[in-house]
Amino acid sequence: MKRPTLVAAASVAVLLWAAGPAIAQDAASIRIGGSVRGALTADDAKVTGEDGDYVYDDYRFQARNGQRLEATLRSDAFDAYLALYAEGDDTPVAEDDDGLNDGTNARLRYTVGTGGVYVLRARTLSGTDGGAYDLSLTERPPAPRGPRPTGIRLGQTLQGDLNARDPEDDDGHRYDAYVFRATQGQRFVITQNSDDFDSVVQVGRMTGGDFVKLAENDDGADTGLNSRLIFAAPATGDYIIRATGFSDGQGRYSLGLAEAPPAPAAKPITLGEKVEGALSTTSPTDDDGHRAEFYRFRGTDGQRISIELKASGFDTYLTLRRASDNSVVAENDDGGDGTNSRLTHTLPADDDYVIEARAFSGDGEGRFTLVVTETAPPPPPTPVALGQTIEGEITEDAPREDDGKRYVDYVVSGKEGQRIQVILRSGDFDSFLQIGSASGDFSADVSDDDGLGEGTDARITYTLPADGDYIVRVTPYAADGKGLYSLELSDRGPEPKPGSLLVGATVRGELSDKDAMTDEGAYFDAYRFQAKKDEKLRITMVSNAFDAFIDLGSDGDTFESLATDDDGLSDKHARLDWTAPDDGWYVIRARAYAPNQTGPYALTVERQPAGAARDAQAASPARQP
Repeated sequence: MKRPTLVAAASVAVLLWAAGPAIAQDAASIRIGGSVRGALTADDAKVTGEDGDYVYDDYRFQARNGQRLEATLRSDAFDAYLALYAEGDDTPVAEDDDGLNDGTNARLRYTVGTGGVYVLRARTLSGTDGGAYDLSLTERPPAPRGPRPTGIRLGQTLQGDLNARDPEDDDGHRYDAYVFRATQGQRFVITQNSDDFDSVVQVGRMTGGDFVKLAENDDGADTGLNSRLIFAAPATGDYIIRATGFSDGQGRYSLGLAEAPPAPAAKPITLGEKVEGALSTTSPTDDDGHRAEFYRFRGTDGQRISIELKASGFDTYLTLRRASDNSVVAENDDGGDGTNSRLTHTLPADDDYVIEARAFSGDGEGRFTLVVTETAPPPPPTPVALGQTIEGEITEDAPREDDGKRYVDYVVSGKEGQRIQVILRSGDFDSFLQIGSASGDFSADVSDDDGLGEGTDARITYTLPADGDYIVRVTPYAADGKGLYSLELSDRGPEPKPGSLLVGATVRGELSDKDAMTDEGAYFDAYRFQAKKDEKLRITMVSNAFDAFIDLGSDGDTFESLATDDDGLSDKHARLDWTAPDDGWYVIRARAYAPNQTGPYALTVERQPAGAARDAQAASPARQP
């Protein structure tokens, strides 16, 4: 009775003390459409932030490109704060403090630009006192079409008013829309000023009824919270300006459209050339006001180039743009050793390209060296078969990803619905695994850093979505990592079917390393049962071998978590009081909370005793999503 791996929800904090906002590698899990009840205490993970110390719980989940997400965090005990991170990054892609506008509860809305694994952080705004909280994560419906935009001409400044009657963007922010005409390469300065809210100005184009953002600015003006954006049109046509606020800003504002000064002159550089340069107070500035030096070269479609920027006096930053439309092709901060930058990229078209060499902070100064070279195309992936163990090495000469990480690719064939497991071990570097389709340019469908739960080794258990070939990419987590590794590939067979369980029965089972596994590496057995609408059930799981965890979800092609419990009975035993929302079949995943835990357990499903439903509702109102 083993089940395929899918994300579950958990309510236990991960104990991780840090000096900065690092992402916990062993975060608990939450599923889109699920909710969890937890508590923050002084013993939870702690970070020293700008507003002082705060405590937090991290929740990990998988999201698709284009999904419109909404997370809410409610607490009567502390000022709630939400932050969302792409896994492996320590800079949030979205944050919220009081987005629910009903006190100190938080609501974060975000539209996923790149599918993958994300980490949702439930935290105090400041302080370590914490307390109980309810957290939910849902998918929002598609956004309605906005009204026809207002025309704005070059040299014009218009007055506007953001209010509750205005449309919302994908992240729930009110906006007004304006349209202007531009020719390819034409440069504009777009300004948005307001005394009522923190201004955000965006520019983009409408594609198939959807707004596709091309550029954005929050605090680019000289003073206050006003916005200033320099934009170069990539093609001739109509462009949309969205005037909005940093949070759910509302109030009066002015919007201006003017001609921008010409782009800074770029010095010529040839492939294979090494140049010496310097940043100083006399250096030109980029469109965002950073001191920078600019270099121009000719590139061709499909050509792979490598750019390296080194400096001892400042933290370097590289940007590569197409000269024809000023669009950013690639960027890199620390792809090289230390604070040096290295950028490797395949050029998208025949064009002139501009390299911007600058400091990570706007006032960096000092001498630097810049090298641009043409690199060989990456070697074809090495064919491997399930059941193999490969000993390999990432060397200095290994191909590099666009962010500078060295890698080795393998290709494996599989069938739709087949579950494969890949384990990457290394004593020389922090292991990072990715799996994606072998067709077209590589894009990871799943990835893992420390999923094996044995230090810095990685593990992925993945159900193949279709027949075909798949790339398994081996890479260090850090850009400068290299050394020996071993790679194990195994076939875990087709997705097993859940066993049956009657209400009023107890089953005794045992978790083993042959069982199904969640994305975070916890083994589980699955049981299917039938319930009537509004039937009130109590599910209990007891084990002396591991920390028991109950995940209850819908029965169907895809498991959707509906309710979870970790320590509802005691510190190690779980108990979930639950009311069925509809007539139908449901699935219980009897699992361990932590990765790699095994051993015997007992699982009981029974009707709640009199009064238990009322007590459960009062104690945990967020159990039901």
